[in-house]
Amino acid sequence: DEVNERLSELLTLLKMAHTTQVPEEDQLTEEMVFGSIHKSCIATYCVLLVVSAFGNITVLVNILKRRRNLRFGNNYMFMHLAIADLLVTFLMMPLEIGWNATVSWKAGDAACRIMSFFRIFGLYLSSFVMVCISLDRCFAILRPMSNVVNVAKRSRIMLSIAWSLATLCSLPQVFIFHVQQHPKFPWYEQCLDFDFFPTHLHQFWYRVLGMLLMYGMPLLVIVISYACIITEIFRRYQLSPDDSFRRSSLVFLNRARNRTLKMAIIIFVVFFICWTPYYVMSLWYWIDKQSAEKVDLRIRKGLFLFACTNSCMNPIVYGYFNFRSGRGSGNGAPRPGQQLQHPQTVGINSRRGSNCSSIYRDNSNQSMHWNRRNSRETELHANNNRDENHLHPNHSVRTTSTVIHITV
Repeated sequence: DEVNERLSELLTLLKMAHTTQVPEEDQLTEEMVFGSIHKSCIATYCVLLVVSAFGNITVLVNILKRRRNLRFGNNYMFMHLAIADLLVTFLMMPLEIGWNATVSWKAGDAACRIMSFFRIFGLYLSSFVMVCISLDRCFAILRPMSNVVNVAKRSRIMLSIAWSLATLCSLPQVFIFHVQQHPKFPWYEQCLDFDFFPTHLHQFWYRVLGMLLMYGMPLLVIVISYACIITEIFRRYQLSPDDSFRRSSLVFLNRARNRTLKMAIIIFVVFFICWTPYYVMSLWYWIDKQSAEKVDLRIRKGLFLFACTNSCMNPIVYGYFNFRSGRGSGNGAPRPGQQLQHPQTVGINSRRGSNCSSIYRDNSNQSMHWNRRNSRETELHANNNRDENHLHPNHSVRTTSTVIHITV
């Protein structure tokens, strides 16, 4: 009997030790155990990775084919946007796939800090490049006669600022994130920002600042830029044809107005839909963690997935609107700095005509087609003026030609 009692006590101690070192699954939270939710996340990230890689690589290849236009205008901007989205595709998405597969962090503290930087760098860069594209288009409308060299220089400066800001905004992640053990389960390690900030309020405002820089500020700039573009196009369209444009000019302006309005709405809606669910869930989690954790884990994981969807949608939205016009004309894009001659009448009407022809640089092919269509009429007009000069030598008729710089 005494031996049996000692054996039972020993078995009890062994069970207690086993429970302390290797906890049963029912003692862990659902998020800490690999299951169907993690499998769904892995499958979704894999689909997003394939879609984003295909779309952005396609855009990048199409841009690189236009090597003569690469350093100018929108092609240069779109190349950097595709690069930013590819950083998200090949750095952030594989990280999320591996992280969901292992559940806990297995790569060590150094990898935790480095990957925390790149995990957010591509997202910052993508948002900032979208801001550059919006500002570049706004400048193209408000200052359509800018020299092509100045336009290229301005694009390089804006993109340099975008890359620098993305680096500066992502750099704190290297110092904030670190590997930490679970207080109850030492074998479970995670890469997080826990215990870095002195108070919860400091952590909250750091995250809010990141939200404003990545989501709030870009959304505001995009809205303001396209509002200025649409306002300017409407203003020019409403000018009297007798005082400004011929009928063909108004047709071109109407086409540019409708296209720009449609593009502005789609860009705003896509950016809003891709980022808003993620930040609504994040903000809720930052403000009231306990109530946010009551939301079904599938919903929470699904909303966090939206952070990657913008990189999938960018090549679809920007590629559709900016490469379609080039195919439609059938003549390709004009060379950087190419000058198109568009004779007009003297004075203010000539200057307004130049603004009409350069109303939108993405429509440069349409502008070329419009100029070619009216070249015969212009030539006849010039010949008539020469005839009148021969018939009336004492009466001089001035004709001016407006030089329009088209950059793509």
